[in-house]
Amino acid sequence: MHDLVIFDCDGVLVDSEPLSNQVLVDNLGRYGLNLTLEDSVGFFLGGTMVGVRDKARALGADLPDDWVDEVYAETYDRLRDGVDLMPGVADLLNTLDSKGIAYCVASNGSPDKMQITLGQNGLWDRLSKVAFSAHVLGTAKPDPTMFLTAAKRFNAAAPVVIEDSQNGVTAAMRADMRCLAYAPQGNAEKLADLGAEVFTDMADVPSLLGI
Repeated sequence: MHDLVIFDCDGVLVDSEPLSNQVLVDNLGRYGLNLTLEDSVGFFLGGTMVGVRDKARALGADLPDDWVDEVYAETYDRLRDGVDLMPGVADLLNTLDSKGIAYCVASNGSPDKMQITLGQNGLWDRLSKVAFSAHVLGTAKPDPTMFLTAAKRFNAAAPVVIEDSQNGVTAAMRADMRCLAYAPQGNAEKLADLGAEVFTDMADVPSLLGI
């Protein structure tokens, strides 16, 4: 049985990806790069904001030196207006608690962003002491360091990762961890090709974990 569940944050615990990507679309449009929401998700999902900046510049955006700070501020403002938990997450965490299975969150996002998104949904109190951020560790997915650090912290022998991005799945594979890929809208062939087991409903996770 798995002894640790490592959750990604955006798109797995909270439904923040549409809001965050709309901010990117609006912002980059001001700098000469016109993208659809689908374009933004395709280009940037699961990356770091520095990576987004570099990719956007390569696509033709004329971004200022302080762009990362600017877009973070705009994103945080939008998220403070309200972001929902992904359906079934609260029930899943309660099930893990009842079974005595540890869990944590590991995100390429900043602690500030996690506090905003998880805080308004009652999860920050549960996860603040077990929240791993690329901004703190200094290395981001697809590097496996964050997952390996989390597993070491919990002394976990059989961790499992729940992800929604190619970078996250790749990090899990590099860490030699089982990965469940959450794809509520389907269209997850690339995640499956990378080695993840795709599921579409959080209610399916307990059976996938054998609990």
